[in-house]
Amino acid sequence: MIALSLAEIATVVGGQTYDIPDPSVQVTGPVVIDSRKVEDGSLFAAFVGERVDGHDYAADVIDKGAVAVLGSRPVGVPAIVVEDVQTALGALARHVVQRLGATLVALTGSAGKTSTKDLIAQVLRRDAPTVFTPGSLNNEIGLPLTALTATDETRYLVLEMGARGIGHIQYLTGLTPPKVGVVLNVGTAHIGEFGGREQIAQAKGELVEALPSAEDGGTAILNADDPLVRAMASRTKAKVLLFGEGADADVRAENVRLTENGQPSFSLRTPSGCSDVTLRLYGEHHVSNALAAAAVAHELGMSAPEIALALSEAGTLSRWRMEVTERPDGVTIVNDAYNANPESMRAALRALAAMGKGRRTWAVLGQMAELGDESLTEHDAVGRLAVRLNVSKLVAVGGREASWLQLGAYNEGSWGEESVHVSDAQAAVDLLRSELRPGDVVLVKASRSVGLESVAQALLDSGIDAGADAR
Repeated sequence: MIALSLAEIATVVGGQTYDIPDPSVQVTGPVVIDSRKVEDGSLFAAFVGERVDGHDYAADVIDKGAVAVLGSRPVGVPAIVVEDVQTALGALARHVVQRLGATLVALTGSAGKTSTKDLIAQVLRRDAPTVFTPGSLNNEIGLPLTALTATDETRYLVLEMGARGIGHIQYLTGLTPPKVGVVLNVGTAHIGEFGGREQIAQAKGELVEALPSAEDGGTAILNADDPLVRAMASRTKAKVLLFGEGADADVRAENVRLTENGQPSFSLRTPSGCSDVTLRLYGEHHVSNALAAAAVAHELGMSAPEIALALSEAGTLSRWRMEVTERPDGVTIVNDAYNANPESMRAALRALAAMGKGRRTWAVLGQMAELGDESLTEHDAVGRLAVRLNVSKLVAVGGREASWLQLGAYNEGSWGEESVHVSDAQAAVDLLRSELRPGDVVLVKASRSVGLESVAQALLDSGIDAGADAR
């Protein structure tokens, strides 16, 4: 974080200082909420959770080098006490962002946010120092924590914004006002909480409404291939830049194809030129993500060859998102178990089919959460798609939703051994260990709450054992 004195922080957050002998002492380290991440010069924000109260670690964090605690009550060590720690954290983030002078890029969407954010960051940091959201820390706490990691050298700040209801993105943009806003898509993620795609579009569009006008440098980057996103052009005073595969998109992909490994290759066309791209990522759905990143980079002054090179060299930065690992025995594990919704599930299955040409393919799938009344229909549709894509075997893991996945496969014609329903992750591991053969490709995917990353890890550990035995 940029260096701020405790006195200045107290003023910014509207707090009262306790047990601080010298208010001119500066916070020079990171602002953290986990006592294990404290460094010299840190500010520790103490949250009261369901199981843990951060205030209980006050003495410990000071011993580790923190200069003060930001909390909701005095703790007997140097502290800034506020009424609400989350609100104070947001106020501090806004203050830091206003002082920085960096270009703030925010993005949202129903699917692909984290992968696209990682691409944007990898492209922009070739041009100038860039700070970006780690993983999926895109909520009311994670977003300000990310913003507070920026320094005086930071030129670009790339922030992912999530939403579970109307007003959430409006709140986040109030903390960290963006200059460039990217909306990727409007799908069915969290549709059970929103109530419908129109409500999701309303929530996602709060991002473009928060942008400055075109005259003041604001730019809305919208997916031309998604009608609900494209329609958001009418909700902003910012300049509008369209990305997509259609001929009228300002930044578009032409001659899209997949390599024999399932990696997308295409010609990138921007208003400043054209250049070829071959991604290191897997699946055709990453073309749209790459175009969004290219549109941001173009708007910020990078040339088409520079953007294409950066995209072609970009990798996966966040865990469990189409992580592809080949075991010593030739089995390929695709760990996409961080989260799942109908759109990302379909994309992952298509990527599996592309990667598995001439090989046996396995789709180990679990529940897609928060789909509300659409849950049965969507799980059934995914099961059907697995059959249509000729996935060799569907392994549906879990309870009711998993049974709906298998039911979809059954109704699409998978009546034999092409699909199976198992009760839990361990049962899936046992099945796969007994039946996998060298050359097989295994996709593991479900909502985060299901925890199927344990299946992927167990299979990778098995492969290490198998390789050791073979040697």
